[in-house]
Amino acid sequence: MWTDNETDRDFLNFEGVADTIAEVIVSADGRPVSIGVSGAWGVGKSSMIKLTKTSLAKHQPAQGHKKFVFVEFNAWLYQGYDDARAALLEVIANKLEAEAEARETGVDKARDFLSRVRWFRLAKLIALPAASMALGLPPIGLPGEIVGVANDATAGNLTSEGLESLGEQASATASAASALVKPKEAVSPPKEIQALRDSFEDAIKALDITLVVLIDDLDRCMPGTTISTLEAIRLFLFLDHTAFVIAADDNMIKYAVKKHFGGLEDDELITNYFDKLVQIPIRVPALGTQEVRAYLMMLFIENSDLDQAKKDQLRTSIAGQLRETWKGKRVDRSFVSSCGIELKPALLARLETAERLAPLMTTSERIAGNPRLIKRFLNALSIRMTISTAQGVGVDEAVLAKLLLFERLASPLAYAALTAAVNADPDGKPQILIPWEDAATKEEEFEPDEAWDETFVREWLALPPALGQVDLRGALYVGREHAPLVTASDRLSSAAADLLRALVEDPQESNALVADLAALPRTELSIMMDRVLARARQVQEWGAPPILDACIALATADPNQGRSVAGFLIERPGKQIQASIVPKIESELWAAEVLKHWAGAGDVEGPVKKVIEGRSKSGNIAK
Repeated sequence: MWTDNETDRDFLNFEGVADTIAEVIVSADGRPVSIGVSGAWGVGKSSMIKLTKTSLAKHQPAQGHKKFVFVEFNAWLYQGYDDARAALLEVIANKLEAEAEARETGVDKARDFLSRVRWFRLAKLIALPAASMALGLPPIGLPGEIVGVANDATAGNLTSEGLESLGEQASATASAASALVKPKEAVSPPKEIQALRDSFEDAIKALDITLVVLIDDLDRCMPGTTISTLEAIRLFLFLDHTAFVIAADDNMIKYAVKKHFGGLEDDELITNYFDKLVQIPIRVPALGTQEVRAYLMMLFIENSDLDQAKKDQLRTSIAGQLRETWKGKRVDRSFVSSCGIELKPALLARLETAERLAPLMTTSERIAGNPRLIKRFLNALSIRMTISTAQGVGVDEAVLAKLLLFERLASPLAYAALTAAVNADPDGKPQILIPWEDAATKEEEFEPDEAWDETFVREWLALPPALGQVDLRGALYVGREHAPLVTASDRLSSAAADLLRALVEDPQESNALVADLAALPRTELSIMMDRVLARARQVQEWGAPPILDACIALATADPNQGRSVAGFLIERPGKQIQASIVPKIESELWAAEVLKHWAGAGDVEGPVKKVIEGRSKSGNIAK
């Protein structure tokens, strides 16, 4: 299994972009910079953030204190529990205090900044009007006792004893305010904000650092949380020795801005809001087939029993080869096998699976090379293989991977058609696929049924292994949470199931079963006819094949089934019809329509028509 977490190990060939982001921050040489890492859900923004941190760490001084101090903030974790704006301020302040204490320098500056942050946090908690206006926070009505605390705080007369006297009603406020030391001074929003910024700059200078704030998962947040976080960032933007790296989906940011401003419809204004916060926009690169194939291979390698040193060696080799793909070099199983590390057959088989799956996972609209979706696909495959092993089903992993891909990416109509074909065949083989897979593999034109006629399915049919001759009942069984395996025999009585087995296994003896068949309900006879006709579709030459005896026996037991046989034979390609079938069916009432159709069909061979004409003149054909 693969965890759905960000990583600082490059599986996506993002290291070059992360190095670029790090170089931008280093080259700024203390000047403020803000970088936006954008991309849709699951494309690797979080991993890009981690890789950027790793890349920037390479630029730390070899000796002495670190030049770059990192603050990682995930607004989504605070959603519903804390105000994201206040939380970000305090996370930054706590980091600076901890860094100052570790360095034993600038402690007073860092603590002054922390006290001011806590002041704003307290003001938010007790709805102090001035601070609410300064931070754009809505007033919150509180009991009169707590309003008194606010007045004391504003006047600079706030004490811990005064807070404790409020009892349980103000316990949360007391906890936040007891750490506060505030001199008596007039409070005004502009002064408070400027004092906060000045205090922050003083702490940064005293520590002689560049503070790198990494913001992640904004696109998971509700609009209010997103805007609160961006507004907190705005307090520190364009201050020297700061760098903000913000990972977010542009579309989600636009949605949050639109909601915040009451349904703003001007796209340019919405875009400008985020653009004013981000100086350098960087989009996560889209993955092509080479990158997807390499990603799949590295995931399989990571999950193998190779020791970590060999895994790292392979990952480094694959990443290096990826950087050369623009020259025509390939990352494939052959390349990985040539890296000087012995790979077990099980891992080689998975690398082969990666080669097969990569093109469709890149081009399919429902995956489109999305790393998170790829990982979830592999996890689903792993779970089903585990179920298969535990229950002794014994499904081939390549077969299961192809079937799971179809389940995830084909239309519901196509998937229903596939499961119906498996359920209808006595051996669980979707033999309807055989001619299509053959044509797709040879890159020949073919016309599948309407349910199958889509671009993905055409590409999927060419993907090895071919499934038309494979019993898929086991593969469907382990995936039955998506579509149950329901065969015709599941809906038959034991007597009907036994008769169906006899019809299919020994069709030439079917005539002896007519009396027993006639005793069955019509509903069961219909199910049995469907199963027999499914077997009959495998026949390519229609003279007098044994399965035809089974069809005739069912039609004799229940004349209503004759219409099904007639329709089936009329659908057969004319070139498959042979003259020997005419005397076989001529006495059946349902056959008159069939023989009439063949007599006038342009694709039926002349000998067949001559036999029909002769038998009709002699009165042998039923009317």
